[in-house]
Amino acid sequence: LAGADVAVPAPDDPVITDGDKYTVLLDNARVRVLSYADSPGQRTHQHRHPAFVLYALAPFKRRLTLADGRVLNRSFRAGDVLYSDGEAHIGENTGDTPTQVILIELK
Repeated sequence: LAGADVAVPAPDDPVITDGDKYTVLLDNARVRVLSYADSPGQRTHQHRHPAFVLYALAPFKRRLTLADGRVLNRSFRAGDVLYSDGEAHIGENTGDTPTQVILIELK
């Protein structure tokens, strides 16, 4: 379900760059809620998120390559919650389980 005040996505919006992995669950004037799912070995194209909160639905491992070239390796357990300032990155599932998360992007 999308709200009535939905902005046109930018070219580096994850729903545009990786629409096979991101699904919009809610979009209104204050937040956009996305579900994200991928399989081991899959990676995204470079995309950008505003400040967001991530909730892990299942355990997974991930490598993020930030726009400035820094690489972050992260492991999540089911129920883990992460806040992040806005960033551009490429994500890669480096584990042996699917990535399943809910992202709440702040506006």
